[in-house]
Amino acid sequence: MPALIPATEPLLARTPLLDSKNQDPVPASGSPVRWGVISTGRIASTVVSDLALLHDAVLQSVSSRTQENAEAFASEHGFQSAYGDDGGLPGYQRLLQDPAVDVVYVATPHASHYAVAKAALEAGKHVLCEKPLTINAREAEDLVRLAKDKSLFLMEAVWTRFLPSVQRAAEIIASGELGEVRWLQADLGFPAPHNPESRLWRREDGGGALMDVGVYPLTWALISLGRPQSIMATAHLTDGGVDSETALTLSYSSGAQVQAMTSLTASTPQTATVCGTKGMLRCNAPLFNPTELTITSGSGEQRVEKFTLAGHGYTYQLREVIRCLQQGLHECPTMPLADTLATMALLDAARAQAGIKYPAD
Repeated sequence: MPALIPATEPLLARTPLLDSKNQDPVPASGSPVRWGVISTGRIASTVVSDLALLHDAVLQSVSSRTQENAEAFASEHGFQSAYGDDGGLPGYQRLLQDPAVDVVYVATPHASHYAVAKAALEAGKHVLCEKPLTINAREAEDLVRLAKDKSLFLMEAVWTRFLPSVQRAAEIIASGELGEVRWLQADLGFPAPHNPESRLWRREDGGGALMDVGVYPLTWALISLGRPQSIMATAHLTDGGVDSETALTLSYSSGAQVQAMTSLTASTPQTATVCGTKGMLRCNAPLFNPTELTITSGSGEQRVEKFTLAGHGYTYQLREVIRCLQQGLHECPTMPLADTLATMALLDAARAQAGIKYPAD
């Protein structure tokens, strides 16, 4: 039986649009914003290299579990201060005591997002936290309440939403050019070596295909059709209790359907196809950072729209965070907190059906 999504959850609107044709994220949009980065892993390094391109972003502080790693990262990227664990105080807690930091980017493993983001908000820092925001909807709701109580900015780092190509896709879908959207297919899979010590395969770290990459196929579903009425999920679980593959079917009251696939063992096309009554839109791989859209009309005529990126593509998300802070906003219109909460409810429902459980549950 499909899991019904609670009617009390807000219906996701299509992504509020940026200007997909006129996006240069590099020039300053206001006064400088001082960043703290929590974690020195691969994703943090990539995002920071994009952050450094923005003229009004200040690389202020970085934290890691060891002072040596923090200082090496700070030296490589140009941060002004570095914090490692010291005397039982975690490096990130030391960073949160730095009065020079305006906003923190949390890039730790999934299972620690809640604790780190909560500590940051309690310390009076604005927060950009990697996806998924938390392990479950209960934790996400708690962070949202805390951010609102303290009048602080909080956003889940779903960078794909901000890309010019994805914004353009949302424009095309909303324009009616494809007609009524009736079916969507999206997948993201890649073979990840099975390493029990890797965060991808550790239940304690929130590992598994659905939580690591499921947000990307779901992003295409949500900007195209909004929140579904029900969801069906099936998964293959490892001996360690995480999913190596999860398949999702989303059903809508209109009769529209979404098929989404995530995998840590198979190479998939990594594309999204949106099919409507008047035409079809397909992005090239990878669907989380596409550079081409192919639009096919009902008569078979095709056109291809191509896009270029500033940096690796994280620049667009980072620009919007900075702009929101400069304008005194506490959430981002393109990635509102209601969308994060609704997505977490979807993931909870899918995990319940597929038997994926984490210690925080």
